[in-house]
Amino acid sequence: MAPILLTQGVRMSRPLPVLVTGATGRTGALVLEKLLKQPNLFAARGFARSPRKVEDRFGVSPYFHFGDIKNPADLAPALEACQALVILTSAIPVMKAPPEPGQPPEFSYAEGEWPEQVDYHGQVNQIEAARAAGVNHIVLMGSLGGTNDQHPLNQMGNGNILIWKRKAEQYLRASGIDYTIVRAGGLLDAPGGRRELLVGKDDQLLNQPPAGVRPVIPRADVAEILVQALLLPAARNKAFDVIARPEDDPDARVTEDFAAFFAQIPPGP
Repeated sequence: MAPILLTQGVRMSRPLPVLVTGATGRTGALVLEKLLKQPNLFAARGFARSPRKVEDRFGVSPYFHFGDIKNPADLAPALEACQALVILTSAIPVMKAPPEPGQPPEFSYAEGEWPEQVDYHGQVNQIEAARAAGVNHIVLMGSLGGTNDQHPLNQMGNGNILIWKRKAEQYLRASGIDYTIVRAGGLLDAPGGRRELLVGKDDQLLNQPPAGVRPVIPRADVAEILVQALLLPAARNKAFDVIARPEDDPDARVTEDFAAFFAQIPPGP
């Protein structure tokens, strides 16, 4: 097979075998759909627990493995022959009951689905299974706010979700596998490819965003960043925060050159 020449100068001799976990989530499904639409570049498969959710989103799909990230044995067959892994799994808080008038809602997590179990141990399982399979690049979706132990997301259900996410990031960085860690701002269900994307470190974009900019970003833009990270060497061994300017910002320049986007980010955590 002749090498495939990408528009940004990356050559691939064959489609990249890649597994997407959390592939029925709102962001994970967008990532997998983008990969499946480019079969000349990616040999993509998804990992999920629920066949019903897969059928609802993808129809009857041959591209899925089923299992639980908390069970390492489920991950091995899904990662067989993969060169890359995209981790989009995350614990999901649930409201205990409708709040009383004037009172804030209370949240918890389902049994066995707490952040320590999902966002730390579940991600460690994925990293170790990827190492055993010979995966050479892991792209991990994280979150803004991880520098603040008192962040409201940590208080939600007392799950300390951002703390456990950062511990998983540390494990990945120490694993010896090339990584890209994307700490996204608040996620918008809005079209992608229409905004300027801003990168930073250490929650600066959360604590001191540019004037007129909220620390949010469309899911579709996050999905595109994750996909581009699989292709571009400049994305490797970097961890960064990302938000987006408003779509109607007259001073914004829509981000289109992802090689330049990743090149501006210093390596490391």
